[in-house]
Amino acid sequence: MILIVDSGSTKTDWIALDKDGNELFSTQTLGLNPQMLSNEILNERIKNNFDIYKNRKLVKKLFFYGAGCGVESTQNRILKVFKSIFVNSDFDIKEDTYAAVYSVVEEGVPSIVNIIGTGSNCSYFDGANVIQKVQSLGYVLMDYASGNYYGKYLIRAYYFNKMPKTLRNEFSEKFDLSPNTIKNKLYREENPNTYLATFARFLIENKSDEYFKEIIHKGLERFIDYQILQYENFSSVDIHYVGSIAFYLKDEITRVGKKYNLRTGKFIKRPIEGLVDYHKREILK
Repeated sequence: MILIVDSGSTKTDWIALDKDGNELFSTQTLGLNPQMLSNEILNERIKNNFDIYKNRKLVKKLFFYGAGCGVESTQNRILKVFKSIFVNSDFDIKEDTYAAVYSVVEEGVPSIVNIIGTGSNCSYFDGANVIQKVQSLGYVLMDYASGNYYGKYLIRAYYFNKMPKTLRNEFSEKFDLSPNTIKNKLYREENPNTYLATFARFLIENKSDEYFKEIIHKGLERFIDYQILQYENFSSVDIHYVGSIAFYLKDEITRVGKKYNLRTGKFIKRPIEGLVDYHKREILK
């Protein structure tokens, strides 16, 4: 059995294949970001899934593409967890950028690939290798245009009384915005970035409002300025987007991209389907 796993900070998609590439099962768990979670919680999230745990000894190869796995230390942490569960398996661990690239890029075609979901990043695929000009420093300092970026913006706008009254009332009805709750979620509980991203749903649901249009526009401009424009050939290659925020804001992204003469390409909400096709084509052939 082969497991192909694509993990963001919020959720993780798992697909099991046999040696011929036939799907055995698919399932989902909560996110497995080793930068944000303890080994205990990583273990718990995997073992609590019936299909995964039942088949753990049958897995011979596990391909894991995960948020927070861009450096050796976090790769080793998640590897330690996997080895304790999938005792008969070999492992191939890469950051989630590779899953995004493999799911949208045609073989050998240079492209820029962006992930905009709970967090955000930008990579250049030169036809063979994935190149990142900006090393991520995490959700506190980076992640422009992501779910957690917009979540922080909304909370600040609410508390500084900058949000229009009608939206402010709706916002407070949908979420528990008490100071104690917010501080507890941000500073005491696991996954503060995922918590912040939950507020982005309100922004997307009301994206036609002029106030939110401006917020969305500013976030996308910052992402383009600080990420995409790092690459000198940004205007001559297709630019693809992966992740839930990008998927639901594709019209806005396309519109802002035109200002920068960007060649907007594909939008994919979840890369797992394209990732499976890639493995069938390139790994299992």
